[in-house]
Amino acid sequence: MTIVNVYEAKTHLSKLLTRVMSGEQIIIAKAGKPVAVLSPIAGTPTRRVPGLDAGKVVIKPNFDDPPPEFDL
Repeated sequence: MTIVNVYEAKTHLSKLLTRVMSGEQIIIAKAGKPVAVLSPIAGTPTRRVPGLDAGKVVIKPNFDDPPPEFDL
């Protein structure tokens, strides 16, 4: 892992991102103390399929009625 200071990270962010995209992890330090890790995202998220849970949720007709304890 490479350690870079904040100024260098701000100045060379696009170059650091290129290195991260190739799998490298980079530690960003402030005043010599590590504060953050720049690392690649593990895997790509799967696409959401609309309607996948159709029929699993039931909304009753009295859904928005006040609860019984609020009746006067």
